[in-house]
Parts: sequence; structure tokens; C-alpha cells
Amino acid sequence: MDQTQRGILGQPLPIPTTQPKKKRTSMMSFFSKVSWTLRFQKRESLKNVFSNLAERAQDPNAKKRHMAMRGLGTMACETPDKVRKYKKIVLDLLVHGLYDPVSAEVIHESMKTLTIILGKIQGKSLGSFFVDITLQTRTLLDDENDNLRYSAFVLFGQLAAYAGRKWKTFFTSQVKQTQDSLLIHLQDRNPQVAKACKTTFRACSPYLKERKENSFQTEEDQRNPKLCRQLSYYHPELLQFFYANKIL
Repeated sequence: MDQTQRGILGQPLPIPTTQPKKKRTSMMSFFSKVSWTLRFQKRESLKNVFSNLAERAQDPNAKKRHMAMRGLGTMACETPDKVRKYKKIVLDLLVHGLYDPVSAEVIHESMKTLTIILGKIQGKSLGSFFVDITLQTRTLLDDENDNLRYSAFVLFGQLAAYAGRKWKTFFTSQVKQTQDSLLIHLQDRNPQVAKACKTTFRACSPYLKERKENSFQTEEDQRNPKLCRQLSYYHPELLQFFYANKIL
């Protein structure tokens, strides 16, 4: 994740706090306990906290699932070594949160925490989780919820950095299918989403390179005319970036 995305991630879109005071206090108390326990890093306490989070992540109550996703994010920030140790379990919980059928808050928190964790582990040894995360994140790029779109673009841009050889072909196909969304949201109604989209577009640019298998084609023929037209009109500086890096 580059400096621009770090800056964007550090300035989340505002979410209205409509929860009753009692519930907000309960959530603050829970996260204070999680943070306090993680700072002291007592082995037994950490194990209990992790078990508690895993239980809440699968609770029928959406608010408790949301709290669990946020708690996993706290764990990732304060004890990244523990996250690496329990990486598969943590990723499994977060992917389930990413596919939550009811709560946009759970999905949003899952994406934010996944972005943090992928950065901590440098995208290593994701296995099939890479596919699960990519497929769902791509569907959220066009979501009506500004917060979901914003976090989806940040996460998708990070996935671009960690596709590697193993998932290069798969991710290339996903980027090609996402090209229209990338173009549309460069002009997103929310300026933060538009900024995140632009950063992600740059991160995904290597996957937009066309294979130049037919040597008889001219350079102009090999370019994507739709992409060139839209970028030249709305974002000429991005088009120049693509030309300079021989992406178009």
C-alpha cells in the first residue's frame, strides 16, 4: 500500500452514530478491555480475548459481529505477531464478515481490518483466501454505500500489490472486468472515493497491459480506445502515466 492509500485509510468516511448511549458505552468498554489486554500481552489473556472475538464474529447479533471485526483490527494493530500466528483463523473470520448477508457495518469493518492485516503480513501465504477476498471486494466497488465503495477501492488496490505470480492470471481477469467501475468512479460523487479509485487505478495499471502477440499491429491498434478516450477527457495526467509506463 503506497503513501496515498495510507493517507486515505487514515481518514475514514464519517459514519453516523445512531446507537443508543448504553450500547455505545458497552462497545467502548469492550474495546478498551481488548486494547488493555493486548498491550500487556499476557499469553493466557490473549488466548481468551481471541476466543471471545472468534465467538462474537459468528454471533447472530450483527452488532456483536461488528464488534468482533473491529476487535480483530485492534489485535492486528497492537499485536501483529499474534495475528501472524493465528493468520488462517483470523482470515477465515474476516472473510466470513466480508460476505455478511445482513450488515453493511460488518462488511465495512471486515474490509478495513483485512487492509490492515494484509499490510502486516505483506500478503504472504493467503492461499485461496486471496480469491475469496478479491471476488467479494470487486462486487463492492459499485455499492451504493459510500463507505463500502471507499474501503473496497483501498482493499482492491492493496490486493493488486500482493497478487504475485500465483494469482497474476486470476487477478488480471478481475481487473479487466473491473475496468468500467474504475473509469466510472474516477468521477465518483464522493471525493474521497474518487481519490481512492484513482490510487487503485494506478496500482492495477500493470494488469491492464495488453499482450502484444501480433507484431503486425501498430502501437495505436494495440491501445484500448475506450479507456484512452475517457482518460484523455477526465484524467489526462493518468493517461500520460499509462503511456509513460507503456501500459497503453
